[in-house]
Amino acid sequence: MNRTFKSVIIGIFIAQSLVLYLIEGLLPVPFIAPGAKLGLSNLITVIALYTFPRKRDTAYILLGRIILSTAFAGGINAFLYSIAGAVFSFAAMTFLKKTNRFTLIGVSAAGGILHNWGQMAIACLIVENAKVLLYLPLLSVAGAGTGILIGITAHFTLNRLKRLPVYARMKNAGA
Repeated sequence: MNRTFKSVIIGIFIAQSLVLYLIEGLLPVPFIAPGAKLGLSNLITVIALYTFPRKRDTAYILLGRIILSTAFAGGINAFLYSIAGAVFSFAAMTFLKKTNRFTLIGVSAAGGILHNWGQMAIACLIVENAKVLLYLPLLSVAGAGTGILIGITAHFTLNRLKRLPVYARMKNAGA
């Protein structure tokens, strides 16, 4: 596998994820739960998880997006919330995918839920009060819903990607 090709593909994935993150910041949030988001940038994470054979490449994409999104549209608190959510979500999605017992949509839904759990763990530390966890059931429902929508979108996107000649090269990146 050509290292330049792999670097370019990872860069494209990071750029796509960052653009979706920035677009999402411009959208009005249609949720009952304040602070809940669609998680559009997670679409790229899920697609990368099912595209690259090495999970390290998906982690690079996720970390690159978090660092750049913090630089463009956040501060240290945004970074802490993002990284905590990403660690919980990525760990859960990687584990569930590896078991081969869950569909892509189920893996994505779990990622949406666990992302909120990670963020709530950081919130408990920042505000030094565990009462913020009372908000977790509502955020978990929102995370499951958005995770399902992201999973459905990723499923259809991957079906289209598989038709592209470049997909086989992406699938073998780093193998």
